[in-house]
Amino acid sequence: MTRFDFAPLLRSSVGFENLNRLVDFATRAAEGDTAFPPYNIEKLGDDGYRITMAVAGFAPNELDLTVQENTLIVTGKAADEAQPAERSFLHRGIAKRTFERRFQLADVIKVTGASFENGLLNIELVREVPEHKKPRKIEIGTTNAPVAIEGFKQAA
Repeated sequence: MTRFDFAPLLRSSVGFENLNRLVDFATRAAEGDTAFPPYNIEKLGDDGYRITMAVAGFAPNELDLTVQENTLIVTGKAADEAQPAERSFLHRGIAKRTFERRFQLADVIKVTGASFENGLLNIELVREVPEHKKPRKIEIGTTNAPVAIEGFKQAA
């Protein structure tokens, strides 16, 4: 029996469940997108979200956040550092390679800020639903006009 795991489809979208876009991004992931850097997406409340990315080894000036249309693009590019000749690694487990991570955002999701602390990049998002898109209650009116029922006279 074949099992389908939809977790890869849901992990990089924030604020909506649009299956067409999710499938599109899942197929891109299958074409060679790696899992670097690892990240979490948290729901902080009814309208708040946070994306936390583990970017150990990167400085804040080596990271770039861009919102273009409904896509949040996070890129990291290591600055060229001259390595001292006496520095040689026996094991290099901290990856510091160039990356680009894209997150598809719903129309109502806005990026409100970002912070960098202890090798973690925190990106704050909020859902701002415009007034015309919020649900509203419609009152059902009644008419109190009397309803006239016409009767027929029976022949005697």
